[in-house]
Amino acid sequence: MYQNKNRKFRKSLKYAFRGLSYVVRNERNFRIELGVAFFVILGAFILKLKLWELIVVFLITGWILVAEMINTALERVVDILEPKIHPFARLIKDIMAAAVLFSSLFALTIGGIIFIPHIIKLIRSFYG
Repeated sequence: MYQNKNRKFRKSLKYAFRGLSYVVRNERNFRIELGVAFFVILGAFILKLKLWELIVVFLITGWILVAEMINTALERVVDILEPKIHPFARLIKDIMAAAVLFSSLFALTIGGIIFIPHIIKLIRSFYG
């Protein structure tokens, strides 16, 4: 029984990594967001953010990547339905794109609130 659950878990991981591989290979915006996420997290460690700031940065960064994956999944569903040319097909895609945009702007604002004081402190330490 334990082996069966373990096998199902491994299959679930395989499917998850296949989905991740798809978005990395096929979604330019996801690749851009992944690159930005790398530098944001690197910057968080370089600037030695407080633990709560680091947690917020990880949560917000993760949310943006998840939002983009959800957007991609819903776009594919709409693409299946689109040949019927339903008037809501384009609207659904536009709303999902707006959701990712809004999430990104929200993340940028939170990132500014967290990072700017640390950057100012770093600059002052060089010129100070």
